[in-house]
Amino acid sequence: MTTPYFGEFLGVVVLIVFGNGVVANSLLKFSKAEGAGWFNIVTGWMVGVAMGVYVAIACGAPQADLNPAVTFAKLLNGVYITPEAIMIMIAQIAGGFVGGCLTYLFFRGHWEATEDQGIKLGVFCTGPAVRNYGQNLLCEVMATTIFVFLIFAMFSKPVGGMAPGFGPFMVAVAIWGMGASFGGTTGYAMNPARDLGPRLAHAFCPIPGKGSSDWAYSWVPIVGPFIGGGLAFALAKGVGIL
Repeated sequence: MTTPYFGEFLGVVVLIVFGNGVVANSLLKFSKAEGAGWFNIVTGWMVGVAMGVYVAIACGAPQADLNPAVTFAKLLNGVYITPEAIMIMIAQIAGGFVGGCLTYLFFRGHWEATEDQGIKLGVFCTGPAVRNYGQNLLCEVMATTIFVFLIFAMFSKPVGGMAPGFGPFMVAVAIWGMGASFGGTTGYAMNPARDLGPRLAHAFCPIPGKGSSDWAYSWVPIVGPFIGGGLAFALAKGVGIL
């Protein structure tokens, strides 16, 4: 059962269960963690990334991208052939959808108690603090470029001799830092599967009192990260990391 596709799928499920879960835990009414704040949220996402990567590797995905933007950057670098990359991306988005559905099931009872439709949507996917599509896109492009470039730098030959298993932890620390430093404008999606899969789950699940899934904004956390992944590859290639 261990294949790269299954590993990517299950790794993203774990990522989203932790990530959507910490947002729900921090925002939904009558959760004991209600009001825990941004630090709690970025910490939960950090743990989700680390645990997701470990699960993905254990289940057959040695690259453990968990992110179509990272997969796209590696495709440009020759790690994948196009059909393989596409199948991995589909598995990642499917994992995001399942992770979103599991989040819905876990927090049943709290959806009814939470009146704010925006909070319910925010559990599943990102949205802008200030809606300006051009600026929102720029934020996602810049954040993803920085993040993917950091990944290339971490695993480059000069610094890539870290102990086995330490790399995923450092990627998770990067996610923590990205959220702390840059997450306040758009929620730092940086990952089409992290946003699209759970957004589909929000649309699909019978969440009491939910509103729109905000499809008008949904292209931003998809297009922006792909552009960022491509720019990160070009930058890493240009400075000689790759």
